[in-house]
Amino acid sequence: MKNYVWPSIKLTLIMIVLFAGLYPLLISGIAKLAPGKGDGVTVEKNGKVVGFANIAQKFTQDKYFWPRPSAVGYNGMGSGGSNKSPYNADYLKSTQALLDSFLKHNPEVKKEEVPSDMITASGSGLDPDISVQGAEIQVARVAKARNIPKEKLEQLVKDHTDGPLMGAFGPEKINVLKLNIALDEMK
Repeated sequence: MKNYVWPSIKLTLIMIVLFAGLYPLLISGIAKLAPGKGDGVTVEKNGKVVGFANIAQKFTQDKYFWPRPSAVGYNGMGSGGSNKSPYNADYLKSTQALLDSFLKHNPEVKKEEVPSDMITASGSGLDPDISVQGAEIQVARVAKARNIPKEKLEQLVKDHTDGPLMGAFGPEKINVLKLNIALDEMK
């Protein structure tokens, strides 16, 4: 028994030092090299922090571009999806309600034109980005609400489109918070 206990204790102590001490220090050091220095990338407007670039915020007024729906109520304290099957009756009912609301506020848009990201929550419930198509189909509503020519808003959407990660990974996307801040700053 003595032959097994002491090596187990030594191995446990080594693992504690490695995984509870050195590994977190290494990851913290790497994070300091990232944008935001590991504290998240803040978005400012008029010198005041108005949000984080990687956490969605709720916009429901017609004069703003809307983000993806959130399964966690846009609460940045915790993330999570609905975890409901695409065949779940409650899920189908809530998705239909989101689609009906979207179409009511965007009467120029046909049901078939609505991308899935505008009526389904992301896995985290906090995705700050929408698809380019999700922004483009909202242009008419925002233009009407703000009395701005559609062409100016279409250009704004193009200007705020981020390409795929490293030019190859993932789709083009638009950060809704940054787009809405630029919208507010338009003359």
